[in-house]
Amino acid sequence: MSRGYTPITDALFDYVRAVSVREPEPLKQQRLDTDSHPRASMQVAPEQGQFLHLLVRMVGAKKVLEVGTFLGYSSAWMALALPPDGRIVACDLSEEFTSRARRTWQDAGVAGKIELRLGPALDTLDSLIAAGEAGTFDFAFIDADKVNYANYYERALVLLRQGGVIAADNVLWDGYVIDETDRTADTEALRAFNLKLHADPRVAMSLVTLGDGLMVACKL
Repeated sequence: MSRGYTPITDALFDYVRAVSVREPEPLKQQRLDTDSHPRASMQVAPEQGQFLHLLVRMVGAKKVLEVGTFLGYSSAWMALALPPDGRIVACDLSEEFTSRARRTWQDAGVAGKIELRLGPALDTLDSLIAAGEAGTFDFAFIDADKVNYANYYERALVLLRQGGVIAADNVLWDGYVIDETDRTADTEALRAFNLKLHADPRVAMSLVTLGDGLMVACKL
């Protein structure tokens, strides 16, 4: 054990990926095909996708919420962890991005498990609550506009059952969360979000330093 962090050099990063990632071929192909996409950095890394897959399996999830779908890579990883009758409600604004997501899901054989809701995610989440789905979701993944992270989190907590898990991406924000000169709205929102979860007695939480940082919280 160690009280510190092992520095991740490029060589060690390659080693970690080589001995730990089991990326399904359709998802690997999607990742390689979209590496040149101008917004490719919005997609989670294979290590993060696999970690989400693991979390979904560990909580025995059948019903998953995703806020921010982009090209469908993360939702495909999670859908592959679901049982045959499992379901993901995927929220996104972009018809352009999610048209590629649909192809990702089809190639991965999980299209039947994913229900895409196009439109503002807060509206979708509110409609799910109004429809009586509070307390029925097992897992939620948040990876959308940062200024609304706290709002997505509050609604996800309502929708999750006790023992359900929320994971939120980009909470390290490329290190800008500790840059005192950065007062942009996204950075300030992420700082506030991290502090909010750290102080929230409704959850058990941990910040996982994987990729750009995943905040993981379990509803108590």
